[in-house]
Amino acid sequence: MTRKFKVALMSAAVALAGCQSVHSSNHRGADINSDPDEVVISAPQLRTDFIRGMDISMLPEIEKRGGKYYQNGHEKDLVKILKDNGVNSIRARLWVDPMSASGEAFGGGNSTLARAIELGQRAQQNGMSFLLDIHYSDFWADPKKQQKPKAWQQLTFENLTQKVYDYTAHVMKSLQDEGVVPDMVQVGNELNSGMLWPDGKSWGQDGKEFDRLSRLLKAGIQAVHDNDSGKKTKIMLHLAEAGDNGLFRWWFDEITKRGVDFDVIGMSYYPWWHGSIAKVKANMNDVIRRYHKPVILVETAFPFTSENGDSLSNSYSETGPIEGYSVSVTGQAQYLADIMTLLNQLPDQQGLGIYYWEPAWLPIKGATWSTKAGMDYSSDKGAMGNSWENQALFDFEGNALPSLKVFKGQ
Repeated sequence: MTRKFKVALMSAAVALAGCQSVHSSNHRGADINSDPDEVVISAPQLRTDFIRGMDISMLPEIEKRGGKYYQNGHEKDLVKILKDNGVNSIRARLWVDPMSASGEAFGGGNSTLARAIELGQRAQQNGMSFLLDIHYSDFWADPKKQQKPKAWQQLTFENLTQKVYDYTAHVMKSLQDEGVVPDMVQVGNELNSGMLWPDGKSWGQDGKEFDRLSRLLKAGIQAVHDNDSGKKTKIMLHLAEAGDNGLFRWWFDEITKRGVDFDVIGMSYYPWWHGSIAKVKANMNDVIRRYHKPVILVETAFPFTSENGDSLSNSYSETGPIEGYSVSVTGQAQYLADIMTLLNQLPDQQGLGIYYWEPAWLPIKGATWSTKAGMDYSSDKGAMGNSWENQALFDFEGNALPSLKVFKGQ
């Protein structure tokens, strides 16, 4: 899918009113010019300290399997391309032991500690900050699954709590030994339903769910603080479903009343799953007032095409607009400009920034979300492949899309 695009830059200086786009609704996200290869890019006005981040956890696996990236037709290191386009932070997920008892990797980028260290080093070498996302699982952890690592499954709750501390301390020391101290750490990923099930599940147990969950979180947080080399690494607690204010109030009310000490509220927002942008804005304003913490949109993405680059169906494959934005490179660019503007304009500079999730996940053979071993581990009956390539900021051959330029801002 190689296309040459002409790029027209336009200002996104007009403030978002309510949660309407900076453009009038009759052409928001549309390819305004008659030339189908012309992409209209809105350059948002952003603070200099605004986080313009990317989660590129799949990158080491893609590179291992031959994936390459290009800017203006020239092959370049992906991280350098990102830096050239204004990206200033890298996020990497971390799994405990993402392989079967027989040694077969689970897939999904095989997000080992060694790969997290590599990405942290590459971020720092390019003058970027580094966010570490600890899943406390051997594989994907999200609101629908928070499976304990294989080696932790028989631990008592007291020993599990100690294991969270010891493991987190080991991770931080290992990073430090390689010259990497994260600027921010997520203790858990998309914690709507807790972590380390069933011990740390946030619902459906015996009424003491948040007592246990809080102890697990405190153990991980303390280990980060005890091993951050005096850097004062910030702690993020992260929920999905950024448009659900009831969820955020329920979860963070329970956590804060138990004295869990954290610095930043992280949110995932995928507009085809998580509700309207208006609800996201309202929720962000509410949690800033209620908990006196800044927010980060730590996961988001938008499709640039409805086409499919491999044999696995896409996570979003419809052709119609999403929240008024067309499924196109222009729609992707305008969504990003608007969501950045929204964060940038939150009260008292409490919208710290965004991270785009897996912008460089190319449809490379073998760079799948899971292997058979991974599906066996997670009891998933799905198919192997990449369901995300149509939401990347690179086309299927690895060419940077014009929408990547949004991250430069003004």
